[in-house]
Amino acid sequence: MGSLSNNNKRLFGHNQTTPCTRIHQIGALAIVVTTFFLTRFFDQSSFSSCNPNSADLSNQERRHAVHFSETGSLSWPERGYGSDISLKVYVYDENEIDGLGVLMRGRDGKISADSCVKGQWGTQVKIHRMLLESRYRTRIKEEADLFFVPAYAKCVRMMGGLTDKEINQTYVKVLSQMPYFRLSGGRDHIFVFPSGAGAHLFRSWATYLNRSIILTPEGDRTDKRDTSAFNTWKDIIIPGNVDDGMTKIGSGLVKPIPLSKRKYLANFLGRAQGKAGRLQLIELAKQYPDKLESPELAFSGPNKLGRSQYFEHLANAKFCLAPRGESSWTLRFYESFFVECVPVVISDQVELPFQNVIDYTQISIKWPWNRIGSQLLQYLESIPDKEIERMISNGRRVRCLWVYYHGRESTSSCSAFNGVMWELQRKVRRFHQSTETFWLHNGTVVNRDLVEFRKWKPPMPLP
Repeated sequence: MGSLSNNNKRLFGHNQTTPCTRIHQIGALAIVVTTFFLTRFFDQSSFSSCNPNSADLSNQERRHAVHFSETGSLSWPERGYGSDISLKVYVYDENEIDGLGVLMRGRDGKISADSCVKGQWGTQVKIHRMLLESRYRTRIKEEADLFFVPAYAKCVRMMGGLTDKEINQTYVKVLSQMPYFRLSGGRDHIFVFPSGAGAHLFRSWATYLNRSIILTPEGDRTDKRDTSAFNTWKDIIIPGNVDDGMTKIGSGLVKPIPLSKRKYLANFLGRAQGKAGRLQLIELAKQYPDKLESPELAFSGPNKLGRSQYFEHLANAKFCLAPRGESSWTLRFYESFFVECVPVVISDQVELPFQNVIDYTQISIKWPWNRIGSQLLQYLESIPDKEIERMISNGRRVRCLWVYYHGRESTSSCSAFNGVMWELQRKVRRFHQSTETFWLHNGTVVNRDLVEFRKWKPPMPLP
């Protein structure tokens, strides 16, 4: 004790110690008690779990999850995202790149964007249009953080505008005319592949796009080649394109039905496609027709369901089953949120959009592929309506993130487009190195022939 007092005298320059009175003792005790309770209070505030429906989320939740206020406005988490989107995206014009127009309208130029905006692959058109109108767009390449390459190749192929071989040749031709793509090795260039085939639509993707950012609803597609085009660290899963008639605020094509009035426990509305799991569900529906609806669907003819009929059937069950088909994702997962049934994902390798900030355990169920059978129906039947209502309510809050709104994206902070922009912001890096770039002592970037970047002339030989 004596040495400690001497140390205090040397540190603070005191020659004498102050006597400790009862007032000092009471004051010290008060400080200790106050400190104890304040510490407990802040510990509880930081680490206790909060009601996800509460506007007063903990700091921990604010860092990791999207937050909806009582008025419905959305804010993205601070951690990894920041407080504001500050992207600058350059959108290539079809007239500046020979071949880009072919990827958008076909070899004869007869396929319109309007014919490609609907259906499963409409995201390729919608994201392009939204970027053109967006406040994030820049017309100056030198200041761009990212570059967007518009192409409607999947739609064009389905409508007979290009063959697989022509798609491959045209992409290669387009890439040979992009100096900024060569500058970064493609790392800051964005491509949309909106179908289950993903980037495999471009057969040579592994050679040319293996560093680029791919927007796709598909996370595991191997295309029977045991090679996935999706990389979780650079690519982004985007929501599928739900029918505009269902996503329009206040005037949905089909209204949700109260749980007590729904005819079925669950439904599966999809074609079997020869897939074992889907065939099992169809057989299960035959065994339990009062619990599971799974009608035979057709592309045409009297058994084909119209748009309204399809959603009416979907809305008439508490649970909407979404098994994998040709690939791991299914549009039915997103559609279920707009008829307000709980989606049951039966796809072991599925990837879902924005899953680092959305807790999918609160809005959906994921069931093992090899457990399709009566056990599944027994499990679903055991879930109380109160729990189903809770999951539907949670889903109602986040489903705006599946919607590609018309017009300027600024009209809604909660949209698929803004969600994609937040994710893209996390991908931004400053890349000036590739196998084709070199630099000198003064910071000048050159190619192998020591030609300055600003003097590169396309088309350039591809590696």
